[in-house]
Amino acid sequence: MNEKITNLLNNINGFPLDEAQRKVVTSNKKHLLVSAGAGSGKTLTIIGKIRYLIEIEKLKPEEIICISFTNDATNSLKNKITTNYNYNVPCYTFHKLGLEILKDENYKICKSDLLTYTINEYFASLINQNIENKKRLLTFLKIKHNRFNVNKKYQSISDIDLKKIKDLISKFINLFKANDYKTEDFLSFLNENEKQYKKRKQRRGFLILTFYIYYHYQKELMSKKEIDFSDMISIATKKIQKDGFKDKIKYIIIDEFQDTSLVRFNLIKEILAKTNAHLLVVGDDFQSIYRFTGCDLNLFLNFNKLFPDAQILKIENTYRNSKELIDIAGSFIMKNKNQLTKELKSQKSEKFPLQIIYYKNLSQTFVKLINHIYNKTKKPILILGRNNFDINKITSSKDFILENNNLIYKRNENIKMTYLTVHSSKGLEEENVIVINLTENKLGFPNKIVDNPILKYVSCKEDIFPFAEERRLFYVAITRTKNITYLLTPLKNESCFITEIKNDFKDKIKIVKNDDF
Repeated sequence: MNEKITNLLNNINGFPLDEAQRKVVTSNKKHLLVSAGAGSGKTLTIIGKIRYLIEIEKLKPEEIICISFTNDATNSLKNKITTNYNYNVPCYTFHKLGLEILKDENYKICKSDLLTYTINEYFASLINQNIENKKRLLTFLKIKHNRFNVNKKYQSISDIDLKKIKDLISKFINLFKANDYKTEDFLSFLNENEKQYKKRKQRRGFLILTFYIYYHYQKELMSKKEIDFSDMISIATKKIQKDGFKDKIKYIIIDEFQDTSLVRFNLIKEILAKTNAHLLVVGDDFQSIYRFTGCDLNLFLNFNKLFPDAQILKIENTYRNSKELIDIAGSFIMKNKNQLTKELKSQKSEKFPLQIIYYKNLSQTFVKLINHIYNKTKKPILILGRNNFDINKITSSKDFILENNNLIYKRNENIKMTYLTVHSSKGLEEENVIVINLTENKLGFPNKIVDNPILKYVSCKEDIFPFAEERRLFYVAITRTKNITYLLTPLKNESCFITEIKNDFKDKIKIVKNDDF
C-alpha cells in the first residue's frame, strides 16, 4: 500500500480507520454491502470511501452520488464532506433524487394530507350514498346486517371504528405504493382472496372499497397535475428506463440501506443499469425498524441474491458502547436467526451498562433517577419512549415541561434532557439514556398491536420471530448510550423484554428497587 493511501486511511476527519473500515474503503468490488454495527463509525467509513474514490481513484465529486434515509442524515454527511474536504458530492434523500430526475417535467408534489382528504371525502359522499359500499363496510367491521337495516346499522358505526378503518385504508395504499404494486394487482389480490375459506367476504369488501378510494386518489392527483412521493420515485424510474440517466455517475453510496423499500431499490437498480456504476450500501439489519412504512429488510439480507457478484464486509468495532453492553445487545438481537451475524467488539468497559430500575411511583422514581445521573455526571440525558405519548406520564407532574423535545425540570433547569421516540433516536447517541414505558401491555414496549391481516397483500414478508421488529427497536434504544442505559419498569407489570434480559444476563446487569441507586 503506497504512502498516499496509508496517509489517507490514517486521517479521516482526524481519526485513523480500523482494519475493517480500511477494507471497505479500498475495496474495488462492483457491488459491496457493509454490515455496520451500532456506533461502529459507518459515516467515517463512508467519508473515507469518498476521499479514496476522489483522491486515489481520481473520480470527480460529481461522479459520486450519496443517498441516505432522512434530510438530517443527508445534510450532516454533505456538511462533513464539504466543510472538511471541500468536495461537492451530490447528497440526496430518495425523494430529493426523484425530484432531481424529474426537475424538467413540471410535476408538483401534492400536500401530505391529500390521501387523508380523499378518504374522508369518499366516506362522506360515495359511501353514504351507496348501499353496496355501506354493506361492504359493515361486513368488514363484522356488524351483522340485512337488506332492511343497512342504513340504521351504518349510522351506528362509532367514530373510533371509522377512524380505524380510514387509517387502515391509508396504510394499505401507502404500502401498496412503497412496494411498487400496480393498479392491476388489486385484481390479483381479489383472486387470491377468493381462494381463502375464512373471512373471504369480509376482506373482499375491504379490497373493493380500497380500490375505489385508490382510484379516486390517483384521479385527484391527475386533476391537480400533482404526484405523491411514491409516484414520484416510480415516474423517475420510468423516465430513466426511457431516457437514461443524464449525469455521468460512476459510484452510488447508500446509507441506512436496511430502510430501503422496493420502489426505491427499483430506482437505484435502473440507474445502475443505465450507468454501469459501482454500488456501495451500508446499514445494520439489527436496526431495521421501519417495516410499517414499506421498508423491506429482505433487500439487505438477500443482497448477494440481488447481485450474485456481491462482496459482504462487516465493520464490528463499536466506539460508542461498552463491551459489556454490546455483549448483551448482540445476544439479545441474535436470538432471531433471520439476521446477518455480527461479532461486535469494543475497547470500552462499563461494569453494569444496563440497569433495571423498578418503580412503584413513576414520577417519584424518575425525579430521583435524573438527579442521581446529573449529580454523578453533570452530562445531558436522553429519554426514550416507545410512543410519542409515553412522556405524558412524566409531564403530568407539575415539575416538568416539554418544549420542542426538551424536557425541562423546574426544580433544576441545569439538567439537560431530551425526549424522543426510539424511532426518532436512530443514529443519535448520548452520555446516558433512560428508556420509559417498559410495561407489559398493548401500548407498552414491546408494543403488542398486531397489523390487520389484510395488510399481508401489500407488506413485505413478515418475520415470524416473536416481536421481531420490536426487538430491533429495543436494540436501537439500549445502544444509544455511551455509558449506561437505565430501563424504567413497573414493579408489578414488567415488560417481557425486561424479564428476558433479567433471566439471561443477571450477572451483567444491575437491578435497582426502592430507588436505591
